[in-house]
Amino acid sequence: MKFNLAAKDAFSKARAGTLITDHGEIQTPIFMPVGTAGSVKAVHQRELKEDIEAQIILGNTYHLYLRPGLETLKAAGGLHKFNGWDRPILTDSGGYQVYSLTEVRKIKEEGVTFKSHIDGSKHLFTPENVMDIQRTIGADIIMAFDECTPYPCDYHYARRSVDMTHRWLKRCINRFDETTPHYGYSQTLFPIVQGSVYKDLRIKSAEFIAAQNREGNAIGGLSVGEPAEEMYAMTEVVCNILPEDKPRYLMGVGTPINLLENIALGIDMFDCVMPTRNARNGMLFTKNGVINIKNEKWKNDFSPVDEDSDLFSDLHYSKAYLRHLIHSKEILGAQIATLHNLHFYLWLVNTAREKIISGDFYDWKNKMTQVLGQKL
Repeated sequence: MKFNLAAKDAFSKARAGTLITDHGEIQTPIFMPVGTAGSVKAVHQRELKEDIEAQIILGNTYHLYLRPGLETLKAAGGLHKFNGWDRPILTDSGGYQVYSLTEVRKIKEEGVTFKSHIDGSKHLFTPENVMDIQRTIGADIIMAFDECTPYPCDYHYARRSVDMTHRWLKRCINRFDETTPHYGYSQTLFPIVQGSVYKDLRIKSAEFIAAQNREGNAIGGLSVGEPAEEMYAMTEVVCNILPEDKPRYLMGVGTPINLLENIALGIDMFDCVMPTRNARNGMLFTKNGVINIKNEKWKNDFSPVDEDSDLFSDLHYSKAYLRHLIHSKEILGAQIATLHNLHFYLWLVNTAREKIISGDFYDWKNKMTQVLGQKL
C-alpha cells in the first residue's frame, strides 16, 4: 500500500491524499460504508459502485468468522470473490465486538474468550489467530487486535488496557510479518491508538503506534459515548503525533459534523453504521439538516427526498412516498433511505476533498457545520 498527499489546508490540519491498494485507489478524505457481514445492508454492490461511488467498504472479522465461516471464505477465494466486490476492503479485527459483548466475554493476556451471539458456542480470539482470520478473509487493510475501552472508563483500567493493547500489537505484528497473503495480492496492517479520554494515555499510545512504522494508523475507542469535544481533543492530540505521510483512520465516526471537524484535525478515513442504521429508522441526512421522514409534516409533501441531490432525479421519489414506505415497513423504504444517506456521506467527504485542494475548506467547513445538525 502507498499513500500520497496531494494538498493540505492552510487554515487547519485537513489533507487530501490518495491511498493505493492492489484493488484500486482511494481518494481521501474517505467514508467507508459498513458491510458488517460482507454486505452493506439494503444496498446492492452495483448501487454501491455506480450510485454511491464507494471506493472501499468494511467487513467485520467477528461476524464473518462466525458466519459464513473461514472454510467457506477460503473456498470462495476470499471476501472479494465471495461478495463480488472488486474494490478495496478493510476488516475490523473484532475488538469493538469484544467491547460490546460485555456479558459474554472474558479478557485475559492470552486473548478474549466469548460466546457467539448466534448459538452460544465458545470461541477464543488472540492477536495471532485474528491475524490468521483476517488473512483468510482477505481484506486489503486489516486491523490489529485491541481492546476498545468503554466510556466512562476508570483511568487505571484505561492504562492497563492500553498496555495490553500494545503487547497484543507486538504479537499481531510478529504474526502478520511471518505470514503471507493467501490470494495473490498484498495486505496492510494498521495498529490502533487507544487511551480513552486521557491525554497522557493517548500520547503514550500514539507514540508507541507511530514507532511501529506501519503503512497506516488508526484511532479507536472514541465515539463510544463521550462528548464530541472530548473526541476532538483526543483526535487532535493523536494527529499531532502520528506521522503525516501515512493515512489516519478514525474508527466508528460518526455524524456529518463529526466527519468535517475531524477532517479539519487531520483524519483521512472514517466508517460508521450511522448513515445505514439511521436510514432504516427513517432519519435522513441532507445538505440543509436532518429529516425524520416518519414525521406527520411529510405526509403530503411531494417534493423530492433531497432537492439538491441527483441520486433519484430520474425516479421522482417524494418525501411523502418514502414516509409511506418506512411506516409500512416496506423493504424499498430502507433501500431508498440507505442509498440517500450513503450518497450524502460520500458527497460530503468528496466535497471536503475538493475544498481542501481548492483552498476553500476551512470557511466551507465552518458554514456546513452550522446547518448540518439542524432538524428540518
